[in-house]
Amino acid sequence: MNFTCESSSLQDYLAVSDIVDYDHWSIKDLAEQLYNQSTDEIEFVRSAFEFVRDSIAHSWDIQSPRITCKASDVLQFKEGICYAKSNLLCAIVRGKGIPAGFCYQRLTLGDTPDTGYVVHALNAVYLRAIGRWIRVDARGNKPGVDAQFSLAEEKLAFPVREMYEEIDYPVIYAAPHPKTISALLQNSDCLTMYLHKLPAEL
Repeated sequence: MNFTCESSSLQDYLAVSDIVDYDHWSIKDLAEQLYNQSTDEIEFVRSAFEFVRDSIAHSWDIQSPRITCKASDVLQFKEGICYAKSNLLCAIVRGKGIPAGFCYQRLTLGDTPDTGYVVHALNAVYLRAIGRWIRVDARGNKPGVDAQFSLAEEKLAFPVREMYEEIDYPVIYAAPHPKTISALLQNSDCLTMYLHKLPAEL
């Protein structure tokens, strides 16, 4: 699939913000630790991805009512839904000067369209070593979900099923989509939000 960058400037994919707060000491410390353990850019991005995928619990998987949003809070509480986890992964990678953005899919909430649709968040990272963007999905693996870091064929958490009108949105956004941030900031119970109050489309 061909993707379109929201901005033509890679600098926009390095921005710090209240949500992607890689200037927070905890993000700085983690990024430095992962970077020092890596031999190159690709290994660092892989390590950052695997950390967020495996060390930050998906709130629905652990049935937690807590909602996290900004990257430093996701790291502090070690949990979040895909929107929050993508904020953290973006912050870690940007913290070491590697451009990263946000991608989205429209998926069924359950296995079939009668369950309704939700917007799912993942990341795109620009690897200078290979001169292109790759997508990674740090949602968190579980039975039936096996997302991996790959430079070749994408190995995302959820393959889009066109027969169910699921969508791969083609844009790589420089900032989290406002609909995803609104969902996180305007709700108080993660489990209720996850079932009933996530955006169904961008």
